[in-house]
Amino acid sequence: MTQITKQQVLDGFHFRASTRNYDPTRKINREDFNYILELGRLSPSSVGSEPWQFVVIQNPELRQKLKPVSWGMATQIDDASHLVVFLAKKNNRYDSAFMRESMVRRGLSEEQMVGAIEKYKSFQQHDSNLLESERALFDWASKQTYIALANMLTGAALVGIDSCPIEGFDYQAVNQILADAGVFDPQEWGVSVMATFGYRAKPIKPKARKALEDVVKWVE
Repeated sequence: MTQITKQQVLDGFHFRASTRNYDPTRKINREDFNYILELGRLSPSSVGSEPWQFVVIQNPELRQKLKPVSWGMATQIDDASHLVVFLAKKNNRYDSAFMRESMVRRGLSEEQMVGAIEKYKSFQQHDSNLLESERALFDWASKQTYIALANMLTGAALVGIDSCPIEGFDYQAVNQILADAGVFDPQEWGVSVMATFGYRAKPIKPKARKALEDVVKWVE
């Protein structure tokens, strides 16, 4: 495996900044964007469930429909090279077909599945109280999409591609617009978060972060 230095990684983190204005003349090529999507696909998720889909919205008309209800990317949506909507799975109970498929994908035998289902039931029912509502289960799935989101943002920065995570939008309206367009089945999926990718149109000032000692606590 090709080694990457710690300093190269840190340089990537310093380079990455939420990009509000993109250069409309520069587009990410297919190979580079497939690399970014692959980073999302390879990301870890709770109990290996992979409760996500990454929808790349390149259709100009659909982007314009999203613009009035997506204030967090109003300055980006026209010029960003790529827009990704992260969907989270709704029906992800321990005994759902979706969870069973994830176990099959991981190569579990029928006997192993019985044990896994009991373990997932205990986790969802007692450890994390996820079965108290459909919203709790959806929020659990949405947490997993943020792992993929972070990996995609960071991986993009490491190869000089800019990005911006987006939560500033009317979730109900965006879900309705995309469902009406046939992008996904709203009974099975819901919008978790979005992100834009491209190349910055102008310099971005260095990010402000708390000092390490203000955010880290050692317990020894």
